[in-house]
Order: sequence, then structure tokens, then C-alpha cells
Amino acid sequence: MIRLTELRLPLDHSTDALREAILARLNIDSAALRDFTVARRGYDARKRGRIVLVYSVDCTINDEAAVLAAHENTPSVMPTPDTSYVLPTVTSEGAGGPRPVVIGAGPCGVMAALILAQAGLRPIVIERGKIVRERTVDTFALWRRSELTPESNVQFGEGGAGTFSDGKLYSGVSDPRHLGRKVMEEFVKAGAPEEILYVSKPHIGTFRLVSMVEHIRGEIERLGGSYRFGVRVDGLITEGSPRRMKGLRLSDGTTLETDHAILAVGHSARDTFEMLREAQVPMVAKPFSIGVRIEHPQSLIDCARFGDQGGHPLLGAADYKLVHHAKNGRAVYSFCMCPGGTVVAATSEPNQVVTNGMSQYSRAERNANAGIVVDVSPERDYPDDVLGGVAFQRHWERAAFVAGGGDYKAPAQRVEDFLAGRPSTTLGDVVPSYKPGVTPTDLSLCLPDFAVEAIREALPAFERKLKGFSMGDAVLTGVETRTSSPIRMPRGADGQSPGIAGLFPAGEGAGYAGGILSAGIDGIRAAEWVIHALTGSPV
Repeated sequence: MIRLTELRLPLDHSTDALREAILARLNIDSAALRDFTVARRGYDARKRGRIVLVYSVDCTINDEAAVLAAHENTPSVMPTPDTSYVLPTVTSEGAGGPRPVVIGAGPCGVMAALILAQAGLRPIVIERGKIVRERTVDTFALWRRSELTPESNVQFGEGGAGTFSDGKLYSGVSDPRHLGRKVMEEFVKAGAPEEILYVSKPHIGTFRLVSMVEHIRGEIERLGGSYRFGVRVDGLITEGSPRRMKGLRLSDGTTLETDHAILAVGHSARDTFEMLREAQVPMVAKPFSIGVRIEHPQSLIDCARFGDQGGHPLLGAADYKLVHHAKNGRAVYSFCMCPGGTVVAATSEPNQVVTNGMSQYSRAERNANAGIVVDVSPERDYPDDVLGGVAFQRHWERAAFVAGGGDYKAPAQRVEDFLAGRPSTTLGDVVPSYKPGVTPTDLSLCLPDFAVEAIREALPAFERKLKGFSMGDAVLTGVETRTSSPIRMPRGADGQSPGIAGLFPAGEGAGYAGGILSAGIDGIRAAEWVIHALTGSPV
């Protein structure tokens, strides 16, 4: 097959226009084009109100070799890349011994377990939280009644933090082996819409993610894998020098024998980080960010980005991506933008307030929201402790809890008041979506001074890029602290911790991913490293 890229067509192009564009690009007649499929569809919205669709297509044509030769100097004409996934081979000898264990059932852990199961290795998945349906009930209890279940919430439970999110499935990570395609294909098998395979900014939404997580669990179990819910890993059992994994101590008082464990615990497993430090697992402090969620009417963002074409069904609810380098040396940027979504309570510890964003597949809610966050670095902000970032996060999350009134309501402030340095006593036309509710106040009470200073500088700068962004009634809700893991666990070229052979740190919690897709990709890689360790199969 031949892939064509950068086919640009008007937003409301005719049904036949794409075929005609292919014929024109390749300079062939209609009879020579046997078939084509859309590999990718995006849009170029740099000229507001004159948006064009941008396609990549895979074509089956007569005499492909001759056509490729005729276009050998055309960058947009090339052979279609092979994106198929080849499962590593597992011998019967490699399948013997203790079963591999996956610690954590978020996107990384689930994809790791699925690959291991497909390879016939019958993984055991350990998840400290509950199955996804029960977890949903507990999460809603915090949102509706201010009742927190520390082991079952937005952060902990089957599906991981990505379950209660926008379900974004795009990432900037390098992916030369097209592992992201494998993740997408497994998601489609589990019930995701097929469009995620070709749209430029695919997303799923929370409700679809719930059923997909259940489907993938069923497939892992069908292939011989098993799950243990409501059990936390409280210790590592090792032997020898250098040390090697021999098992796990669990929170229910039992032990589990294993020589190979994938550590996919997510970015909020703070007690697990403490346990790993005590177990002398190598860790280093890593940058993350802190800030607030900002909400605007989605219609304002649609108009600012798309002009009169806002609301077009092929465009959907508009998103944005903004960055500003402040005079105090901090970077301010939009994070996890959720078109037509809601701001949600995302704490996992008592007496703390944490925000995140979530959308359903339809992205049909009234407001757009995004994190507006400022970089935090170990060198400047917590230089003396590998877990100093955790202490930093907790400090400001507790401050937000107090500023919100002490009942899991979140502190909120109008943009106009925030810029003027005065507390908000009421809110305006933009109704905040955060549940269980917000308290108008002064967000400088629950943000470090450098973040307040940088965000106050950034909002007018963002206004110049996106008209209406600093509107007075836009709502800021605090605090956003869980942008990424505050630590990284080093690993060797074989994926194993340099401190303990047989321990494979992976995903967001280990500092190697930032979202559903990148976490899933890293989960596949971790599973392949385990297979290689067991059998010597090439990775």
C-alpha cells in the first residue's frame, strides 16, 4: 500500500473530494485506484474561520512500484508503514516457575498484563483499589456527599487515574515501533469507537472507559491471568547480592511468590514510594507542576479557536494548548485540557483537595476546563529529599482543603479578582462544575508565591493568544498538583531496576509516562522486558 500525507481539503468538502485529491496527488486515473482508507484525519485551525481538514490515507493501487518510483522525491508519498504488533515468542521453559505479577491496574498495568496473558504467561494483577464499578460508586460519594474512600477514588482502583479523565489517547512520546497502535487496537476491541484509530486527537470519555476496562479484564482472565483487588503491596522479598526479586508482602498479611514484578503503581501511590525507599529501590526526585483549573464557557473557546465554524461536527468542542515563560523563570502552561467537561475532586488522602479534569465522549458539558500549571523542580524547590515533591504536594493540598472550608469543597476565585490580588466573595456568570462545590476565596492562600506570580503574568499573555481567556468571570479552582509523578525510578536497558533484578518500574508512577496512551505503551514495553528476562526473546 501507499501512504499519502498532507491532503488538505475544505471543512465541508464533498464525498468525492478525497478520492479526487488522491488521484491528483499521484497523477493516476480513477481505474488505477482500487481502494483507500483514512489513516489519520486532523485539522489546521491556524486561520480562524477558514479551517481545513488534513488527511493521511493508505491507498491500494495498480502497479504500486511504478507509482512510488515516479514520486521518490515527493515527501508526502511513501510506502505504508507496517504498524502490526508481533508478540514475543514464549517457550514452554520460559512459561515455568512463579507467575509474573503486575502491581497496579491502570493503563500501564492493564496493557502489561494483557501482553503477558497473550503470551501465555498467566499474570497476576495486584490492585489496591476496587473493581471499576464499585470504584465508581466510591468516587461519586466524594463528589456528591464529601465522603472519601482512601483506597477507592479518582487515583486508586481498576483503570487507574485515566478512568476519570477526558480519555485522551494522544501523546508526544517517540513511538518508532507503533506500540500506540497496538494500544488503540486493543481499546477498539474492548469497545472504543473505531475513529480513535484515525482522528488526530482521539478521546474516549469516562463512561466508555469503564466498560472497556471491564472488557480487558475479562480477556486477561480468559487467557489465564487473574486479579486480586483490595490488596496493597507493602514490601518486597528479595535475596542474594546483588538482590533479586523473590516475592511480595501484601497488606492482607499474605505473601506472593514471584521472580518478575512490573511496578505500575501510578503517580499518587505515596505510601508505596515510602515503602520502596525503605526497600532501597533506586529513586530520584523529578519535576512536576502545580496550579489551578480554569473554566470558561465552551462556546467562548469554540469561537476563539474556530470562529464561525465553531460547533462543526467534524471539529467537535474546541481545545487549546498554551505556554508562557514568566519573568521569574517559571514556565506556565495549559495541562490536560478537557473540552465540554467538568472539574473533579481527585484527592486520595483525607483532608486534602486536589483537582483534575474529566469529559464524557460527547464533550457536551457547558464549560471548558484546563489546568493552568507552573513547573516545580527538585533543584529549586525541594533539593534535599527524594520524596520532597510528595511533601510539597501535600502541603498545598492541605492548604486548599482549609481554604475551601474543610469539607472537600475547593477554593475558587474569579480571574478578575485573582489578577487584582483580592479575594472573591461571589462568583459570576461562569458556574463552576467542581463537586461537591466551591468556596469563593483567595487562591494565593493555597499556592506558592512563585506560582501566583507566574500565573498572574501568564493569563493576560494567554488572552493575546486566545480572545476571552482572561475574562473576568472565568473561574479558577485549586489546586492541581498531580500533573505527573514527583519521582523517577531508574531502570536499565533491560527495563529492570538497577537495585533489584526482576523488578520492572513502569508507567506514570515510575516517571516514564504522562497519560493513558504513553502509559499503555510503557506497559507493553515492560511486558516485553519480562518476556525477554524469562525466555531470551528479542525485545
